[in-house]
Amino acid sequence: MTDTPSRFGFVAFAETWNGRLAMLGFVIGLGTELLTGQGILSQIGLG
Repeated sequence: MTDTPSRFGFVAFAETWNGRLAMLGFVIGLGTELLTGQGILSQIGLG
């Protein structure tokens, strides 16, 4: 086995990027909702 840190699975590196992308997605969804006046679900036809 090697001593290099893995970048796959539930490691701090992956969880950090997962959190960052989730926050980015939330901000984009909120901005889209403010610009269009429609909720996210109604924009995709579920509301």
